[in-house]
Amino acid sequence: MDTTVFAVVMAAAALHAGWNALLKIGLDRYLTASLIQIGAACVALPALPLFDIPVASAWPCIALSALLHIGYNIFLSRAYQHGDLSQVYPIARGSSPLLVALLALLAGDILQAGQWAGLLILVGGIWLMAWHGGHQGSTLNGPLLFNAVATAACIAGYTVADALGARSNGDAIGYALWLFLVNGVVATTVITLRRGPRIFLQLGPHWRGGLGGGAMSMLAYSLVIWATTQAPVALVSALRESSVLFALLIGWLFLKESMQPLRLLACLVIAAGVALMKLT
Repeated sequence: MDTTVFAVVMAAAALHAGWNALLKIGLDRYLTASLIQIGAACVALPALPLFDIPVASAWPCIALSALLHIGYNIFLSRAYQHGDLSQVYPIARGSSPLLVALLALLAGDILQAGQWAGLLILVGGIWLMAWHGGHQGSTLNGPLLFNAVATAACIAGYTVADALGARSNGDAIGYALWLFLVNGVVATTVITLRRGPRIFLQLGPHWRGGLGGGAMSMLAYSLVIWATTQAPVALVSALRESSVLFALLIGWLFLKESMQPLRLLACLVIAAGVALMKLT
């Protein structure tokens, strides 16, 4: 992979782990996720006049991605009810690259043998990190696994949809900004239907966090969308999931989650997978 693209994806991984940590800090994780999505739309809105409206062929991808992002918010917030950040996050994010690699065949992306090996090593390291990953050595449970894997399916779906949409549009950043606006509108509609209009009185005091998390989310995923126009989407997706390393550090330093030797081993495995994909 080109060094510039590699660096961009790694930066996106750090940003993504940062805003996901906000989900674990919030009292109501679904509300926090929705607030961040609405915040991202607010951040994107002032920049829209600088970009053309996406071409017609890109809009079905935007619509599908917006719907899958809602599923992502719901399943991820439910998963966090059953496990720690450094346990849920690896399963949810680490399961998606394999699904993306299969779906990416629709985009005509073919990985080399070394890239496949690196992807599998990285995913193996991520799952190793999740094993006995919760507070006080708690093990994986059914509700956690179901919601985390459902989150992974949503991630895989919108990742491929956005790669196809950005390539069709010919302007990845413009596509991303319009996507975040649509996501924000959809998130606002869904949260109003689910919780009622008065829910915004509860969200109001947290608008600064919403804008900050939204800006991080928008920047992180915009970088990823751009990268998928420069490299195979499966490769970008897998490298982005090295964000679990950053999530582990956040969980350990700020959320007081356990740092076990098994996790340190997983970090080395993930790093080996990242290096192999970079070098092949």
